[in-house]
Amino acid sequence: MASRPAGALPRLSRRSKILIGIGVFILLVLVLGNRLLAKYVDWLWYGEVNFRSVFGTQLVTEIVLFFAAGVFMAGAVLLAMFLAYRTRPVFVPVTGSDDPLTRYRATIVRRRKLFIIGIPALIGLITGWTATAQWQTVQLLFNGGSFGQTDPQFHIDIGFYVFTLPFIQWIKSLLFVAITLSFFAALITHYLFGGIRLAGRGGQISVPARIHLGLLIGLFVLLKAGAYYLDRYEALFSGHSDKFNGASYTDVNALLPAKLILLCIAVFCAVAFFVGAFMRNMQLPAIAFVLMLLSALLVGTVWPLLMQQFSVSANAQQKEAPYIERNIQATRQAYGITGDKIDRIPYDPGKSAKPISQVSQDDPTMSNIRVLDPAILSPTFTQLGAGNKNFYGFPDNLGIDRYTVGGKKQDYIVAAREIDPNKLANTQRDWINKHLVYTHGNGFVAAPANQIKSGDEGGYPDIKVSDLDHPGDGGLRVNQPRIYYGLLNRSPDDYAIVGGGTGAPREYDADNKPKYTYQGSGGVQIGNWFNRLAFAAYYTERNFLFSNDIDDSSRVILKRDPRDRVQAVAPWLTTDGDPYPAVVNGQVEWIVDGYTTLSKYPYSQSTPLAQATNVSTTGGSVRPQEDRNIGYIRNSVKATVNAYTGKVSLYSVDEQDPVLKAWERVFPGTVKPKSAIPPALSEHFRYPEDLFKVQRDLMAKYHVSNPQEFYSQNSFWSVPKDPTYHEENTPAAQPGLRPSREAPGQPPYYVLAQAPGQRSPTFQLTSTFTPLNRQNMAGWLSASSDPRNYGKFTMLTLPSGAQTRGPFQTQNAFDTNPAFTTDRTLFGNKDVEPKFGNLLTLPVAGGIMYVEPVYIQRNGQDSYPNLAKVLVSYNNQVGVGNNLQDALNKLTPGSDSTPGSDQGNEGQQPPPSSSSQPPPSGGGGGGVSPQLSSAVRDIQGALEQVRDAQRSGDFGKLGEAYKQLDEATKRFESAQGNQSGANGGQSGGG
Repeated sequence: MASRPAGALPRLSRRSKILIGIGVFILLVLVLGNRLLAKYVDWLWYGEVNFRSVFGTQLVTEIVLFFAAGVFMAGAVLLAMFLAYRTRPVFVPVTGSDDPLTRYRATIVRRRKLFIIGIPALIGLITGWTATAQWQTVQLLFNGGSFGQTDPQFHIDIGFYVFTLPFIQWIKSLLFVAITLSFFAALITHYLFGGIRLAGRGGQISVPARIHLGLLIGLFVLLKAGAYYLDRYEALFSGHSDKFNGASYTDVNALLPAKLILLCIAVFCAVAFFVGAFMRNMQLPAIAFVLMLLSALLVGTVWPLLMQQFSVSANAQQKEAPYIERNIQATRQAYGITGDKIDRIPYDPGKSAKPISQVSQDDPTMSNIRVLDPAILSPTFTQLGAGNKNFYGFPDNLGIDRYTVGGKKQDYIVAAREIDPNKLANTQRDWINKHLVYTHGNGFVAAPANQIKSGDEGGYPDIKVSDLDHPGDGGLRVNQPRIYYGLLNRSPDDYAIVGGGTGAPREYDADNKPKYTYQGSGGVQIGNWFNRLAFAAYYTERNFLFSNDIDDSSRVILKRDPRDRVQAVAPWLTTDGDPYPAVVNGQVEWIVDGYTTLSKYPYSQSTPLAQATNVSTTGGSVRPQEDRNIGYIRNSVKATVNAYTGKVSLYSVDEQDPVLKAWERVFPGTVKPKSAIPPALSEHFRYPEDLFKVQRDLMAKYHVSNPQEFYSQNSFWSVPKDPTYHEENTPAAQPGLRPSREAPGQPPYYVLAQAPGQRSPTFQLTSTFTPLNRQNMAGWLSASSDPRNYGKFTMLTLPSGAQTRGPFQTQNAFDTNPAFTTDRTLFGNKDVEPKFGNLLTLPVAGGIMYVEPVYIQRNGQDSYPNLAKVLVSYNNQVGVGNNLQDALNKLTPGSDSTPGSDQGNEGQQPPPSSSSQPPPSGGGGGGVSPQLSSAVRDIQGALEQVRDAQRSGDFGKLGEAYKQLDEATKRFESAQGNQSGANGGQSGGG
């Protein structure tokens, strides 16, 4: 029996329509309400910072993409369903009264508009929503230009790969999804309405269904042919080789020809499906389908695999050489590490190092050695520089910059004294105090990085605070020390309501100052009731509506973190994780480095950004980077955020960057030219840390120019792990003695020094290299922050056979030095915890000098670290002192307890006496007494126990080992004194 499906469409009752309308409205409010509200708040905020054109351009692009992609996808699915419905059989066979398809079919027919329009509309909404994420891809397509360089394979301008190809690939993906969804929508519709029947031996398919589905399959295969063509360009980003990125020998000689062959086969198969759609015989499409699968397997997979295994693998070093050369050149270009930017200097400390007695204290590097660690001293700044106020605080990682004070240029540890919402007492956390009273910090805090206080306050930084009471303290005059924007306002809820008020001023300013009313230009106006209602809903806070302190002139200060402000006005930038404050013409300005990045660049090595920039100081106030891969990076923009007004300024510092030029065409007028940078501001530009971390990781490999040597990797370097990193469940007092695989990389350090090849002391960012999987030193790298040669690299390359100590070996020498390990203040007091500061590596007098401050901090809630010791290593000699000069004075040949550490950490020799003299040897001195020999053996045994305890992480054993070492050292000193007296008596008697 067969029947034509009923076409009548019952009408909904008025009540049902009202209920459905209310439900749809509530759903739209829930889905879109928060988004629309956030967009309105953003619109107000962009108006505050005068970057509303950025908001408008992004919003319009997203709206166009939403409707364009959504309408296209919905239209494709709607057309497929409509054609399948219109071409349904006149009579639909029914197998029986209980046929489930009959019920489904009847339901769909009664609500055919809901299904045929509603399903495509829902798909279109989802597609449009996801398409808005491609607004940057679309803008770069229309505004990208030429790179002025071509790829080495197809000789096409790089701009095609970074501006055009990503858009084409997105359109390709969109078409694949559209055809796939249309096919399944048509397939289901044909099945439901009888165009496809599964009854019988082989089933049946109507002619309209066969034509419809055959055409869709043909379109899919034809699109696959286009994908094969685009895959040829994608091969330049290939990661098939484990040695390098980019098209390898196999890719060029097997995969690229295979793609062309597969393209031709796919076109033939598409034609076969088009022809088969109008033929009753399906053998031709079936043959084409099998041919396509076999060709994809044999031509696209097996052939390249066979070439790789039997031709390339045995001769890879020679055959891959031209392609490795391409990768080296492209990577250097993409990451800004080309040869013209690097000054390579051979350096051999083993031959050129002067004796410490010949190293002048007036040496520019020696006179500027930093003993303050910005990653450790935040609690000290809080205690000594917060002015006895519980609500002031400093970031976890303080800044470091250079200033000229009294005619002398030196580096300073700097920080803005901010309001820390987390430090407000419970009685201060009500809405009025948090958002209307404690609205801003007060002061710029600085301490000379190479100085500590002496006398009763010894070990603490010489902190100077330029605030409302002392605007010029320390020689750094700040005309406006109020800090409304900073790094401690990380939560979206950390807003401040300023200005206005029906009563007296309410903002806390200083103890001896009256209450303050904000006079700056920052903040969003909330004087009208609509804006008050919007912010009440945005923050879910009813006090916006009922507070009498809010009137027509009130403003809301939001987005108070400088990084968030820069990221918002320049969404195309990647911001550095560690902004820093600087005093520029009497104003406190936050300086934020901005990077233009690309995910892919032909033949460039792909770098995991989060992994490359993760070091031991990442976290807290140092924001980690997003976990994504990049193939290109430039520090093209320097941004400033005024700490009082919140004004954001973007400055171009790399006007040759094609990516920056493209974004300047997208957002004209938002980035100021390099000529607009105030000289006082450029004096405080630093070479950015995150960029340097990425570049040093690559330079560890890409300092090698020879492709064969690159392939063998025997000249590769490594960035050392941080030897001062303290892992949980290990003794905090002994961070070294192991290059832990879990330890993050050693951070780069800013220093004011004069490296070889430099004519004057330069503020620069430095790092070291070790040979691959070795611990001795292989190279030293610095990037200049001097405006005259900003971004110039200095690379000191040590001889391949040199055994100069690396950071871990130096830390081991420190850890096992008796003058250090037996110090009762550091290790014998359970109430204090030692903290190892940054291990600086400095080229000095032809040698390598390591300097590390050691701090102690009492175990308590409000304790803070102070400098206890300074450790110095030079020419395999170790000096331990209460300050830098003291450590340098004790830097004598006999002071190192670990000779042989150049070859690793094997062997220890007995420590010297407190006078740094070696144990007396036989001959001319009356011989060595049994007591002295026994003491030496005891020291050696105690040192071995110390090392065993450190490896096991057993605190109890470690304390006992140190006790035995202390006792053995005392016996050694006593025996040495007795022998000296005996020898003196024998000489007198003779």
